[in-house]
Amino acid sequence: MDVPDPATPRRDPTPSLLRSLLFDHLDPGYTAAARARVPGSPARFRTGAWIALGGVVIGVLFGVAAAQASRQAPDRAHVQTQLADEVRRTQTANVDLAQTRAHLSAEEESARERILARDSAGKTVLGALHVADERAAATAVHGPGLVVTLADPTARPGLSGGAVAPGGAAAVVLDRDLQSVVNALWAGGAEAIGVGGVRIGPGVTIRQAGGAMLVDNQPISSPYVVSAIGPTATMQTGFMVSDAYLRMQAVHQLYGVGFTVTESARLSLPAAPVRELRYAREGTPR
Repeated sequence: MDVPDPATPRRDPTPSLLRSLLFDHLDPGYTAAARARVPGSPARFRTGAWIALGGVVIGVLFGVAAAQASRQAPDRAHVQTQLADEVRRTQTANVDLAQTRAHLSAEEESARERILARDSAGKTVLGALHVADERAAATAVHGPGLVVTLADPTARPGLSGGAVAPGGAAAVVLDRDLQSVVNALWAGGAEAIGVGGVRIGPGVTIRQAGGAMLVDNQPISSPYVVSAIGPTATMQTGFMVSDAYLRMQAVHQLYGVGFTVTESARLSLPAAPVRELRYAREGTPR
């Protein structure tokens, strides 16, 4: 049996990876990071300089933004005040113009009555004009009828103390609700209808713009009162078997939307706004 020479180095059978795990507890990356954390090292100095520079830049940006916001706040408030004043002036001017229009219309009607009532031919024309005015809702009317009231649901207290409308934000009176009620009343025999004090006539629309309900471009608010003049019993019978009545009853029961129908011995509706006269003529062939 051969005896190994003691002068020959003995080979270590332990693999290099295991030896590294046993004797080299930190890899070079950790060692380099530890050296970088030593106070006064160039890497640590550069990192601190970048952090300081970033803090200065962020502080300057916040300062500039705060200064601009403080300067713009008075300007924004001033602009809002000017817009509100302009809206109020425009509303006042519209009311004045409407009153002037009503006054001039009354004068024109009185002069027409005087001139046409002088002879029999004029009286015939005057009678035809009265019929046309009634159909065009151009005259004020009075008489018995029905009053249909629609109202947005009343908000109830929520769990957190805030007000919550039953059925959510969608549970409000829509323009198509008012449109269907008006159409059902016309079909039931109504002779004149007004919504929110605005007479319904040719060219008058009921629509929503954002959260506002507009009748002939005039805003109205809840509760929405629909007044219909005509034969009360006939209108009530026809309305209560209409799709509009059944729909509103269902909406009332499901979402809490206000819906009432009452009789009135005397209702008054103003004349519809006077519309611009439009003329047409036959075109010539090319």
